[in-house]
Amino acid sequence: MTVKNLLVSSAGIALALYSVGASSQYRPPRLADGTPDLQGVWTNATATPMERAPALGTRRTYTAEEVAKIEGTARARVENDSKPTDPNLKIGAAASLPPVGNYNQFWVDRGMTVATIHGEKRTSVIIDPPDGRIPPRIGETRAPRASGRPDRGGGLGEAFTGPEGFPVAGKTPEPASDESDPAMLGRADGPEQRGLGERCILGFGSTSGPPMLPTMYNSYYQIVQTPDAIMIQVEMVHDARIIRMNGKPLPKNVKKWMGDSIGHWEGDTLVVTTTNFRPEQSFRGTTENAVITERFTRTADDQIVYRFTVDDPAAFTAKFTGELPFSRVDANVYEYACHEGNYALPGILAGARAEEEKAARKK
Repeated sequence: MTVKNLLVSSAGIALALYSVGASSQYRPPRLADGTPDLQGVWTNATATPMERAPALGTRRTYTAEEVAKIEGTARARVENDSKPTDPNLKIGAAASLPPVGNYNQFWVDRGMTVATIHGEKRTSVIIDPPDGRIPPRIGETRAPRASGRPDRGGGLGEAFTGPEGFPVAGKTPEPASDESDPAMLGRADGPEQRGLGERCILGFGSTSGPPMLPTMYNSYYQIVQTPDAIMIQVEMVHDARIIRMNGKPLPKNVKKWMGDSIGHWEGDTLVVTTTNFRPEQSFRGTTENAVITERFTRTADDQIVYRFTVDDPAAFTAKFTGELPFSRVDANVYEYACHEGNYALPGILAGARAEEEKAARKK
């Protein structure tokens, strides 16, 4: 074993022991069957980016001063977006303002606090590899992004940083979108080629999961638990994940939205393994043969530590793991009305046909 591998292994062992020690002091409430009670409404909104800024290297935690700066910037952004728009302001006159017609603060649910797990103020959701970055895809040669902001399809559309690893004040982050959406890179001939989020099939940015990640809004999840099944109702698009407890995986030819999720308990941790994804659903380029393992551990009355590992040798050069806190909220999850009054899709398709007709006339 090399010195480098020894150090990495030692760090992993230390993390595991620390996690066990941090969570073993808390005894979660239990249901009648003796399993930990995960029920309730939770949110995973956070100001921590999906991937760590390269400048931070392998540093997985922020200092208190850095946290104050990050959360202060996040609050200031919310306060700025809450101000009434100047009716005399010309389009494009202020680059720091959202474009006309964009969502205002009423509609968004930005995470304004740094993700805190076992007392650590995390610099990224990704914790393995140690640099906090998602491994390259198979055959990928792109250079690392200078920003800690996730690329297309990564979720966490509101959480982004500059090259030093801190939020960029006065900037409006790009929204997350579906990695599997071919229309994001070109025109669509029909609605079937538009993204799953546009078609109200699944929430964009992997909010439905797995893995379940926050986006710019609708970051609530309601967990309902029985001995035989656990249901997670996702606020975005009103998706409902059904986790079958101690069941057998479906045949590989049976593909499901959000995959086929089988759960079991390891001590006080709910472990969920999901396979059999539909080919149209992809997380950052995963294939339908991806295996995603999730772990839900209630570490306090108001927190569940959510960990996920993505394993897809056909898509990525290595596995990767992330962690997020789910915080309990005293709220209801209301119905998500996705199609009502949505005139964008026919407009997009009509616009594409008009462009094609214009191009044909020039020939």
